[in-house]
Amino acid sequence: MNPITIAPDAQGKVRDLYDLGDRLLLVATDRISAFDYILEDEIPAKGIVLTQLSCFWFELLDGVVQNHLISSDVADLPEQFKPFSDYLRGRFMLVRKADMFPVECIVRGYLAGSGLKEYRREGTVCGIQLPEGLQNSSQLPEPIFTPSTKAEIGGHDENISFDRCAQLVGQRDAEALRDLSLKVYATARDHAADRGIIIADTKFEFGRLGDDIILADEVLTPDSSRFWPGDQYEPGRDQASFDKQFVRDWLTAHWDKQGTPPHLPPDVIQKTSQKYIQAYEKITGRPFEF
Repeated sequence: MNPITIAPDAQGKVRDLYDLGDRLLLVATDRISAFDYILEDEIPAKGIVLTQLSCFWFELLDGVVQNHLISSDVADLPEQFKPFSDYLRGRFMLVRKADMFPVECIVRGYLAGSGLKEYRREGTVCGIQLPEGLQNSSQLPEPIFTPSTKAEIGGHDENISFDRCAQLVGQRDAEALRDLSLKVYATARDHAADRGIIIADTKFEFGRLGDDIILADEVLTPDSSRFWPGDQYEPGRDQASFDKQFVRDWLTAHWDKQGTPPHLPPDVIQKTSQKYIQAYEKITGRPFEF
């Protein structure tokens, strides 16, 4: 449980945010959300995996895109947070404050999730026409940029067209966000493939800092991406995964999505924690330290 007695200035589904003036302190808790609900059970080590994996990607993507990270070293914690160093170690990022774009920048390399549902209805994903005959989990001819709106907690993100994205952020910025998203995805996809993981799709968030567009929030984690084991991939069916799809599948089988979600059983909590840790270790090539 989170022992920090300082009230956050804002809370997301997983992260607590503390406003430090020109900087932010982002703390990844062990909370997990599914179907727009924050579940009552926490997943051990999850927040550390999210933070450490994001830091890994920020370093790997240096030279591809600028990012907001200043430090994740407890020595750089503001004085008022140092009493909580043991809890914060590994799960916080001190970041530059950016003016965030009001869209989620989603890149899809494979057909899954809401994209698959739309394709079966319309033959499109976010209005982008795709070839006929694609199956569940088919690799797309090329990755596509499919933005969505950002919903408040408890709301639903809404897939939008590129034209709608341009209306929200301006044509030039929409083109820049699209091009950056595809470039970052391609770099990460190639690295992950070398490590035996398929990044089926992922979500980026960008902000403006001065004249620059920078990558912010978390990046390429099991919360924001679909990670599939490459050696088990087979189009035409749902895939095994290293992400929270495991929790979604259990909830779908045991809950009608009415009222409060049920508690997760201990084995589901443990296996979910293991999947997050496996994703970290496979992608980074490093042992996970908790």
